[in-house]
Amino acid sequence: MMSSLKEICAGLPLDPLPPNRGRDPSIPHAPVRTPNLTPEEERLALRNALRYFPPNLHATLATEFAQELRQYGHIYMYRFCPTLRMRAYPIDQYPCRTRQAASIMLMIMNNLDPAVAQFPQELVTYGGNGQAFSNWAQFWLVFHYLSIMTEEQTLVMYSGHPLGLFPSLPSSPRCVITNGMVIPNYSSREEYEKMFAMGITMYGQMTAGSYCYIGPQGIVHGTMLTVLNAGRRYLGSGDLRGRVFVTSGLGGMSGAQAKAAVIAGCVGVIAEVDEAPLKKRHEQGWLMEITSDLSHCIQRIREARKAKMALSLGYHGNIVDLWECLYQEYKKTGELLVDLGSDQTSLHNPFSGGYYPVQLAFRQASQLMKTDPERFKTLVHESLRRQVAAINKLSDAGMFFWDYGNAFLLEAQRAGAEVEKKGGGATEFKFPSYVQHIMGDIFSLGFGPFRWVCTSGDPADLAETDAIATAVLEEISSTVTERVRQQYSDNIRWIREAGKHKMVVGSQARILYSDQRGRVSIALAINQALAKGRVSAPVVISRDHHDVSGTDSPFRETSNVYDGSAFCADMAVQNFVGDAFRGATWVALHNGGGVGWGEVINGGFGLVLDGSEEAGKRAKLMLNWDVSNGVARRCWSGNANAYETIQRTMEDQLQLRVTMPNPVQEDQILDRALQG
Repeated sequence: MMSSLKEICAGLPLDPLPPNRGRDPSIPHAPVRTPNLTPEEERLALRNALRYFPPNLHATLATEFAQELRQYGHIYMYRFCPTLRMRAYPIDQYPCRTRQAASIMLMIMNNLDPAVAQFPQELVTYGGNGQAFSNWAQFWLVFHYLSIMTEEQTLVMYSGHPLGLFPSLPSSPRCVITNGMVIPNYSSREEYEKMFAMGITMYGQMTAGSYCYIGPQGIVHGTMLTVLNAGRRYLGSGDLRGRVFVTSGLGGMSGAQAKAAVIAGCVGVIAEVDEAPLKKRHEQGWLMEITSDLSHCIQRIREARKAKMALSLGYHGNIVDLWECLYQEYKKTGELLVDLGSDQTSLHNPFSGGYYPVQLAFRQASQLMKTDPERFKTLVHESLRRQVAAINKLSDAGMFFWDYGNAFLLEAQRAGAEVEKKGGGATEFKFPSYVQHIMGDIFSLGFGPFRWVCTSGDPADLAETDAIATAVLEEISSTVTERVRQQYSDNIRWIREAGKHKMVVGSQARILYSDQRGRVSIALAINQALAKGRVSAPVVISRDHHDVSGTDSPFRETSNVYDGSAFCADMAVQNFVGDAFRGATWVALHNGGGVGWGEVINGGFGLVLDGSEEAGKRAKLMLNWDVSNGVARRCWSGNANAYETIQRTMEDQLQLRVTMPNPVQEDQILDRALQG
């Protein structure tokens, strides 16, 4: 085992070259990309790929790389896919000079673990096209650099490409990552496909390209909170027994929906066109039942509603068929069988496998997107119009629907579907995004997805950190307002039940939603436990980029910012920079993520806790900034919750001074001034 990890850290295997085994037919693979390169651009893509290798190998590799480019739309370099089983090995097994570098290695390998990654051989972690790297040469080079790195060097990553190790300070990040930083006027979806094929940029999604994905557990928790809070807002109760939630997608991120529905206590019905993720979630135990028969699906919904049982039911078929069937059932019987609805297909990537039109079977669609992309695009738009038409009718009957931040309403609008909100602003549609109606208030209170990874790989360490976090939250919850206490209560319940629900896939990781005070307190308590030996190895703390401060996304994270700045990205960029010089072990800044390329700027971090006093100082300084930045921005935009939150934070932190807004009290002042 150790020798295999040593081999991976030795650099690209060139003498002899490893055998070209091609694609492994036993695992899922990314859809074929259609970059539509010109002959000159194809030459450039090939030239760019070959520059990772010495000239004596170019003739051998050029032919197979050209074949990959034409067959799959990208040069993944399958020959160099390691034979070592990808997983998060215990930190002490990585041959490194620093534990910070070993932690980054562990997190990368977790992102590419077949149990975690959506398309591991294409280096896609989740979301259909969320890459950890662009090709396997980059993976080998990164591991070599990390193995020789000292605490006075920083690894610089340009969209998957390791630019190299550069001298820096011990207090500097050990790795700085940027993904997809394209000049704004050239940040179109079409340009991206060409640039990715040429190997010069990369779509890192959120935690794929920042090496901080922890499997679907993260989105299970977020989805559970969303469904619970949707029940409170729309149905008047967090008790969801007998309530039905209908949605789609069981792939990388969306795969969490089945588990989240059961934990929330409702009947979750999730449509999925691809049989592979359906089977994967069923084998995991996250999906309780599967049916491909719409009549049986309707029957099971009725039975589960009546029995008020928690159920996750996977419908193997197209979500459009399911929505239309539910409407026909309502029309025929007068019985509305769905209370809550959403969608988690990968509509940030609608024409390359993120969405399958209802008019075609799965395999037909997969073929057509490759052979006739324009026809495929037309069918996607037709399908979206049908989907929205059915949702609109069910909504008129009393169902509550929200956009889950996957660009569903944005793409539906582009398809000509009826999603317009009369008199709405630039980020508003007929249905709200889950940030606008459900989770936005939580962000404004400073709550967001905080997570940690126990690098020992020992479940006992995770159990200990769970107990630490629970104790911290229970202590804090007795001193906060009722609104904040409800969020603490939800998260205490989550963490107590997380072990029972078998949330861990891949690394020994945990996620919960916490505010600034909770995050800092949990990190410091874990660091003290490390110092006392109660936790056996370093712990990496991190968060999803989908957070209070990490993401500027006008159709998701900042969709409830109404001062006109929803399309500005200062917050995410400042967060990345501020985390870097306040103590993060690594930082990342991305174009795209969730809603899609060119639609969002987002960033994240990893910070290694090792029990030292220095680690505690870094965690306290960085985590306070990492939350306060976004709360202050939301306060300035006019959010009342954020105003109260940042006021209380300034009372606790005397060195914090935030510019507070003075809202216009009388609109007549504006009217008179503009009329004059």
